[in-house]
Formats: sequence, C-alpha cells, structure tokens
Amino acid sequence: MSQADVTRAESIDEQERARAAEADKKPKSRRPANTAFRQQRLKAWQPILTPKSVLPLFFIVGVLFAPIGGVLIWASSQVQELVIDYTDCAKNAPTETWEGIPAQVSATFSSKNQVHTPSWRRYNESGDTICSLQFELPNTIGPPVFLYYRLTNFYQNHRRYVQSLNLEQLKGTAVKNNSVTGGTCSPLAYSEEHQKAIYPCGLIANSMFNDSIPNPQFLSADAGPEGVTYNMTNKGIAWSSDKNLIKKTAYSQYDVVPPPNWVRYNYSENGIPDLHENEEFMVWMRTAGLPSFSKLARRNDDEPMAKGTYQLNITDFFDVSQFSGTKAILISTRTVVGGKNPFMGIAYVVVGGVCVLLGALFTIAYLVRPRKLGDHTYLTWDSTNQPTTAMATGRDDRMRPSAP
Repeated sequence: MSQADVTRAESIDEQERARAAEADKKPKSRRPANTAFRQQRLKAWQPILTPKSVLPLFFIVGVLFAPIGGVLIWASSQVQELVIDYTDCAKNAPTETWEGIPAQVSATFSSKNQVHTPSWRRYNESGDTICSLQFELPNTIGPPVFLYYRLTNFYQNHRRYVQSLNLEQLKGTAVKNNSVTGGTCSPLAYSEEHQKAIYPCGLIANSMFNDSIPNPQFLSADAGPEGVTYNMTNKGIAWSSDKNLIKKTAYSQYDVVPPPNWVRYNYSENGIPDLHENEEFMVWMRTAGLPSFSKLARRNDDEPMAKGTYQLNITDFFDVSQFSGTKAILISTRTVVGGKNPFMGIAYVVVGGVCVLLGALFTIAYLVRPRKLGDHTYLTWDSTNQPTTAMATGRDDRMRPSAP
C-alpha cells in the first residue's frame, strides 16, 4: 500500500470518528414516530347524532324490551312455590296437637283451590327438638321439585366473613398449623384446647346451616300413619366448579378438630368427613350477596309431587335469634328462565316503556320546534346574555378586539 493510500484511509477514519462524536453529542428526542398510529391519525367513525338516527333507536329498544319483559313476567308467574316460616317452632309450636302456623306463609299455585294454612307441632327425640310441619299442595307440581331453606338478616356478604376460609385446606392439602394460624381463618383456625388445627377453618364453615331437613312424607288414607316418602336427594345441588375445588382432605382424623359449632362431630370417634361428597357444605360455602337468601337443600328431577297433604320433620338446631333473623323452607318448581323472580321482567318492561315514552316526546318536540343542525347559537353557556348569530360567528364589530 502506498503512502497516499495510508493517508487517505486515516482521513476516512478521522471523519467517521468525528461523525460518531457529533451523533453522541446530539440530544435524543422523545418525540413519537411520525406514523398514523403514534400520531393519532387513524381513520375513525364519527357519527353525527341527528333526530332521524336517534329517534328510531328509542322505539326499537322499546318494541324489543317490552315484549321480552312481558314473557319474563309470565314465566315467573308459572313457578309454583310454598314458603313456610318456622322460626319460632321450637318455642311456640304446641307439643300435643297440631296448630295453624301464625308466621308468614306464602303460596303460589296454578290451582284455583284454596290453600289451607300449614300447621305445626314439636316434640323431643333423643334430646333434640323436632319441628313437624304439615302442609297441603292443591295440585300436582313438577318435576323438577326443589326444596330450599331461606334465611333473613344473615350477612354472608360481610368482607371479613367472605375471606374467612383456607383454600388450600378445601383443596385437600394438610396445611401445617403455623400456616393456618394468623391467616384469614383467624380466630377459628387453631384450637388452643386441643392443640390442633380446625378443619374446615374459618367463619363460613363454623356458621354452616345445620337444621336437618329430611324427605317429605306424603299422607294419604292408604299410606298409614307414617305416610309414603317423597324421595328427594342432596346430590346435584352444588355447582360443578365447587365440586372441582373442594376435595377429600389429606388430614387424618387425629390431626384436626371440627369447628366449634359442629357440636355433633367427633373426628376421633366418627372419622373426618369427606367434604368432596358433602354438597350441602359446598352450597353453604358459596356465600350469598344479599342478607336474605335461599339455598338449595334437596331436589327431585324425575317424579312430580302429587296433590295432597305432606309432613316434614325438621330437627331444629340452627339458632337465628343470635342475629335477629328468620328461617323458612321453600318448595318450588322452575321454568326455562329459572325460579320465581319477576324483577328482571319488570325491569325490561320499565326500560321499554321509558324508551317509547321518550321517543314519543322527542318526536313531538322535533316536529313542533325543530332545530337546525350545526346552529352555533346553541353553543352559549350564558343564557341571560345570548349573542346574536353574527356575534357568535365573529362577524360583529363588537366582538373584535380594539386596537392598542
């Protein structure tokens, strides 16, 4: 390589180093790239809401919603149900004879026959109070037939109450004592008396509804004094997601103790319960959003419940006086839209009616006193001193700034 070539190469290297130095000194810009997306120049639909486009929408919504609401109300009226409040049965029901229930009783049936007032009495069996209810069905109902228990003034939606459980315990894991203590289950996580963890821990499990509701007995002349059992099952009453969550525990019967209110359970003698098969427990653990709620206890999807008189012997354990609430049983059917609840139908009818009414009022206003589209005189915020069209468009000398 000649000396001229070497000199030329050195000159090129110096120029490149100078450009790099200038590039390093140049301040970096945070300006977004000049693209349609980064500069917000994308095409967009900007509809102009005119009376001709808005008014038909009111009538369309009204015409659609009102019939749907009417169908929902009609479907809700087809549900047949009987609600019997037995809150004070353990205190006020007679012990020898049957007596009409003075508490709230509501019935909705398709039959026009009069529904006789249900009656009750109580008696003791092995130290337990049995609340015996007799009620009449004026016509055959179902299938399916559902048996619920209903509680009032019980706030399962309280934040501390909703959080009071241990998901790992419910999934079947044998959670260590130091993991349970001080967690969301406190103060019902660990038994100082027995030096063992509580299973299942928390407020929800401890307050589980524990009235024993058996199958109703159908009383007829041919059935004898005991009647014929109308078979209902407590299987299939829980959500499939709850069954997938709650599993059989890995605890042994000597590792844990039951919650304090589970007075009839003794794990050491009777073994630890398999909560994966206890769907009544699953139903209770799915907390309600309102203080008055109904939870499914039994169902029969195959056989109708025949017309006649039935007897239901409920073992009364659950004390509702602690929270000034009430308890009741509810026997009900359903339709394709669910149980008896007219609220949704009423809401649809009201919304549809309001839309039709507003559409009619706006149509009359548009026909009587139409407004010109794009009139700038309506853009003022001072109603007491509204400018003229000329002033609003800037063509009036009074709106021009004076010369300095």
